[in-house]
Amino acid sequence: MPSPDQPLEARVVIVRDPRAVPDLPVEAGRRPEDYEYQIITVPPRSSVSAVRATLTDEAEYGRWELARTRKYIGGGRKVWMRRRIIRVHSTLYAEEH
Repeated sequence: MPSPDQPLEARVVIVRDPRAVPDLPVEAGRRPEDYEYQIITVPPRSSVSAVRATLTDEAEYGRWELARTRKYIGGGRKVWMRRRIIRVHSTLYAEEH
């Protein structure tokens, strides 16, 4: 088992167009296009402290929030993190009323 000081060896996938991926957690009243997702697949023998430290760093510095966690029979885990996409509309050439 790896020590807590070692970095987490996980596979990370960032989903920018969630319409092609079913089973993404979406809040009521929101569309999947409103979020950007990060799916982290954690190997079975990873320490809990390394996983916790990685998820805390992602949430704190990357502004990700935990959306869903699954633990599989073999001990592997899959974690869905999401952050809201803020779209800014230009008002430079807006017509005056």
